[in-house]
Amino acid sequence: MCGGGAAGQRLISSVSEVAKRLLDHLSAGDIRPGTRLPAERQLAEALGVARSSVRGALSALDVLGIIEIRPGSGSYVREGTSEFLPRAINWGLMLGQRRTQDLVEVRTHMEGVSARLAAERATDEDVARLEEHLQHMRDAQGDVAAFIDADIAFHLECARIARNSVLSDILHSIRALLQVWMERVSDIEGTVGGTLCEHDAVLRAIRDRDPEAADRAMAAHMRMASTRLQASIDGTP
Repeated sequence: MCGGGAAGQRLISSVSEVAKRLLDHLSAGDIRPGTRLPAERQLAEALGVARSSVRGALSALDVLGIIEIRPGSGSYVREGTSEFLPRAINWGLMLGQRRTQDLVEVRTHMEGVSARLAAERATDEDVARLEEHLQHMRDAQGDVAAFIDADIAFHLECARIARNSVLSDILHSIRALLQVWMERVSDIEGTVGGTLCEHDAVLRAIRDRDPEAADRAMAAHMRMASTRLQASIDGTP
């Protein structure tokens, strides 16, 4: 590593501080959902920070679904932001992309445990419900919102089948974040087809009551989901 360490740390700190100040402003109700935020230059001047810090903060808030960056148009507060803001603040997600990736890593392990326990504890009725969720995903391939809802339902059903209240509560608590991730990667080529195949592998392992295979299948799905999320982040203007 050659130089720039201290400067990089200051930039990260500045980005997280700008994101936190914007979150505080939004959660205070000063900006209504659907409102267009001021331009980067105006925000930088108002906050007394570099435009690069504002750009990084807006990118982080876009990843979280707090705002929507529309290329050539600007940044807009998302509808329903008030419901998600407290959760974002509690999780400390305003710390930026690194924190988001850390949460992806934690979620990967939780989903693996969920699939493993589901394979150990599933009844025939449980498997039938998982099959229904997967079928809903197949039926909704032309409807992004319905596909995402069915995808989330599949994961939450796995957690319910695992019959571990702590695990289920944690996955439910980040449901909004899961939706943001899925919305963000839904337009990446191959996402829908790949996601269906990955979920089918998880379902087959649970149906076969094979914990090891369920864990492997979910781990493979989480790796691909993380790759898609990273590709989306890297492509952010």
